[in-house]
Amino acid sequence: MSMIASDLKGRAYAQQRTNPWPAAVSAALLGLVILYGVGFAPLAAHNTAHDARHAAAFPCH
Repeated sequence: MSMIASDLKGRAYAQQRTNPWPAAVSAALLGLVILYGVGFAPLAAHNTAHDARHAAAFPCH
């Protein structure tokens, strides 16, 4: 799907709309990988991530 737009000099050009789903799915998968990695990481890495969540005022339990 394309839309017609114009620039400051009045020239018309086609503007492509992009599909947001691939980026959203990629971000969700990356988040799950990070969450899984931190959840099963050695205790020191887990506690570091846990403290970072509290420092960002993000509740975790």
